[in-house]
Amino acid sequence: MTSITAADGHQLDAYEVHPDGARASVVIVQEIFGVNPHIRSVVDRYASFGYRAIAPALFDRIERGVEFGYDEPGKQRSIEIAMQIAFEPAMLDVAAAGAVTAETGPVGVVGYCFGGSLAWLSAADLPVAAAVGYYGGQVHGMIDRMPAAPTMLHFGELDAAIPLEQVEAISAAHQDVPVHVYPGADHGFSCDARATHHALSAAIALGRTLEFLTSNGVTP
Repeated sequence: MTSITAADGHQLDAYEVHPDGARASVVIVQEIFGVNPHIRSVVDRYASFGYRAIAPALFDRIERGVEFGYDEPGKQRSIEIAMQIAFEPAMLDVAAAGAVTAETGPVGVVGYCFGGSLAWLSAADLPVAAAVGYYGGQVHGMIDRMPAAPTMLHFGELDAAIPLEQVEAISAAHQDVPVHVYPGADHGFSCDARATHHALSAAIALGRTLEFLTSNGVTP
């Protein structure tokens, strides 16, 4: 863990792995469950590919050290905190993580759930080379935002929180954005700590994400 500072002076923790020889970075944007063991494992995975990877602890603005599990009590508590986090300050924290790692080279953003929506905003508002969002529930509500950076989105076919009608509307409104829907996959399909983990979809989405990042200059 390390400490970083956002533009408004807020200090937050971040989990970072910086492999020798890294030439690009990936900011991993958390789910509502905090920078928990799963999110740290995602950082570790991207670092194993050669990226400098960092996950800012966005919930530090409300409660420090948030790490919830995927059971019902963890879900309820995480929702309570997430509802207190506005996108604007959260984006300052994502930007701080990107600024810290930019010295390494091009910066990509990969976000999950809550972080998937922030990845969409990152593509529109931050100086990133590419952004990838997994099942961002608020993307449809921000459908009018125009990505300035190459962007890719992943959704599960069975995700009741993000109806396929919304996914289709996003795809129609942003025809230059690759929007992938995974048959048989539900919300959180990429997370191997969730009951909804869908291994095949997760593997395909990861492969697409890595190819997308590298094709847009985020090459470790």
